[in-house]
Amino acid sequence: MDVQYHEEYVRNPRGVQLFTCGWLPASSSPKALVFLCHACGFKLAAAGYGVFGIDYEGHGKSMGARCYIQKFDRLVADCDRFFKSICDMEEYRSKSRFLYGESMGGAVALLLHRRDPAFWDGAVLVAPMCKISEKVKPHPVVVTLLTQVEELIPTWKIVPTKDVIDSAFKDPLKREHIRRNKLIYQDKPRLKTALELLRTSMDVEDSLAEVSMPFFILHGEADTVTDPEVSRALYDRAASADKTIKLYPGMWHGLTAGEPDDNVELVFADIVAWLNKRSHHRKPEHGGRVGSAPSEPARYQRRPVSGGSGMDSPVSIPRRRGGFLCGQCRM
Repeated sequence: MDVQYHEEYVRNPRGVQLFTCGWLPASSSPKALVFLCHACGFKLAAAGYGVFGIDYEGHGKSMGARCYIQKFDRLVADCDRFFKSICDMEEYRSKSRFLYGESMGGAVALLLHRRDPAFWDGAVLVAPMCKISEKVKPHPVVVTLLTQVEELIPTWKIVPTKDVIDSAFKDPLKREHIRRNKLIYQDKPRLKTALELLRTSMDVEDSLAEVSMPFFILHGEADTVTDPEVSRALYDRAASADKTIKLYPGMWHGLTAGEPDDNVELVFADIVAWLNKRSHHRKPEHGGRVGSAPSEPARYQRRPVSGGSGMDSPVSIPRRRGGFLCGQCRM
């Protein structure tokens, strides 16, 4: 299936320009909407889905201090605002809406669900960051020391950690491809960023029982970046009536980008099969608007990326894969 790809910048309430993009089936209305908290949407669009994503502030092509997370909730709020602005478009109000989160994006997806539990029709969680693996987490003594100085030197790149790329991407060629991607942050984590990720993972872990939406967890059993046992805990504790988990023997953290091609195709086939069974025509909420009114303006100020077009008139680029949303931070 041919895919239309489009991209543009939006400005968040703090005045920061954020990169957004979307993939749409070129010849048909999308089966449903999928909102990326980190990933590439080409394969899902080729399967018939409308896919939209945003680079977090300071990540990928978005503006802001490089890979600096002052408050994790700001990333969640930016996603919430942008995703709902898409859902509120007339042509999409009857579409099912799913979250898709890989790694850190898994935590973002779960926190988006917490903000508005009834809004989302489900989530695909690929190696979600429900807890930082003990194998890459700094020693507790180091965490204590860093916490004492985080307000003095929040942006310093001083957090000792192992190289996540070596641990996440099994295929050597794909690992080197990731290393050559200048949009992927590969320096030591900034102090505040690392502590925000740690706190967020602990918060998510403590609230697993509050998850009530349908979800599908996919996790490599050999993952040493995020803990597959915590994904098992999410599956066991969640209140969701519709929940699925699949653990892949021998696979690492990067299920959709770091495994051999056969493994990647298997993972995407499982994701598409799960989405296909749950995509349906939804009745728009009362008054035609979607969700509850956010505390900040729902619509961003938009401007097209240079050479691109606006969200309302996507550029048709048959078979082009488009960009990869860079939500990766080393931790």
